Amino acid sequence: MSWLHALGHALAISGSMTWEILWALILGFALSAVVQAVVRRSTITRRLGDDRPRTLAIATGFGAASSSCSYAAVALARSLFRKGASFTAAMAFEIASTNLVVELGIILALLIGWQFTLAEFIGGPIMIILLALLFRLLLRQRLLDAARTQADKGRGGSMEGHAAMDMAIQAEGSLWQRLRSRQAFTSVSHIFVMEWAAVIRDIAIGLLIAGAVAAWVPDSFWGHLFFTGHPLASKLWGPLIGPVVSLLSFVCSIGNVPLAGVLWNGGISFGGVVAFIFADLIIVPILVIYRKYYGTKMMVFILATFYATMAAAGYLTELIFGTLGLIPAGRHAKVIEASIQWNYTTVLNIIFLILAAALCYRFIRTGGIPMLKMMGGQPGTADDHHAHTGH
Repeated sequence: MSWLHALGHALAISGSMTWEILWALILGFALSAVVQAVVRRSTITRRLGDDRPRTLAIATGFGAASSSCSYAAVALARSLFRKGASFTAAMAFEIASTNLVVELGIILALLIGWQFTLAEFIGGPIMIILLALLFRLLLRQRLLDAARTQADKGRGGSMEGHAAMDMAIQAEGSLWQRLRSRQAFTSVSHIFVMEWAAVIRDIAIGLLIAGAVAAWVPDSFWGHLFFTGHPLASKLWGPLIGPVVSLLSFVCSIGNVPLAGVLWNGGISFGGVVAFIFADLIIVPILVIYRKYYGTKMMVFILATFYATMAAAGYLTELIFGTLGLIPAGRHAKVIEASIQWNYTTVLNIIFLILAAALCYRFIRTGGIPMLKMMGGQPGTADDHHAHTGH
């Protein structure tokens, strides 16, 4: 039964990667939940009314403190645009909320290497700057007005209910006082579980695809696809093919990091990995949502400008890291089969699984299940202040 052996091999690799990153995922989502608990949506909206550099920097910061779910980020960006944020600021927020979040950085460092984490946090702002420049040069007012008219129709996409919920702590006072309030643990637990629910599908699919690709696709295929025998051609081709692979994989958010590790081991360039990870916002399902939100013409405009800036950010990031000598010499992403052993990974997994269990228990005890059922929802179905004011 060779097919059973092949399937078992793929699942073993997927399981190995899951075990390696489990504690880091829990830690990343917990830290993200704490940050989101103190950042109110109303504060974000009123600060993003134009596309000046300072506003885009604020949008980037708020995005980095927001949800890592690509679908929720896209829905929230549309909501901000409808409430008065500039389109450029909304897109900067969207990019940062999926590419500059702490959990992504932790997983990148653990699976591929700290250099890729640093590359994401350098390449992300580069992409946002390039996108803002392209929008200034190419985005016409007529197209923008048509997109706003379409956005105001409120057509449903995905994770609308999740995007509409403001689960920040409503208590007044300083940051430390709000975090010490009785409501803080409840708010963090709700955000933690909702974030997991939003991305668990993509993480699972990403791990399964990465395991299957690592087990079944021969090295010779990657060598031909990425021109591994031609260093210059490989560097030029990587940032162009990376987003295409991401677009066709249908996996977004943190779920594409394991596949990025497979591609790196397969020979794609450093800049190609960076561009691949950025491209979670132009996968086919999200392009369909853009069409619903903003119309066909704006969807095509977003695809073209995002692809161009993702590739350009990949080139520039590789140039910077190559000049500084920071590109890893070896290709040793952790996508190989490994057994569970009593080591620091096992200890950390146990500790953070206990933390996750405590947060899940608090979530259930404080009315979280009805909220979970509202995650799909429709635009505006979840009240912006939601149930936390009653806790």
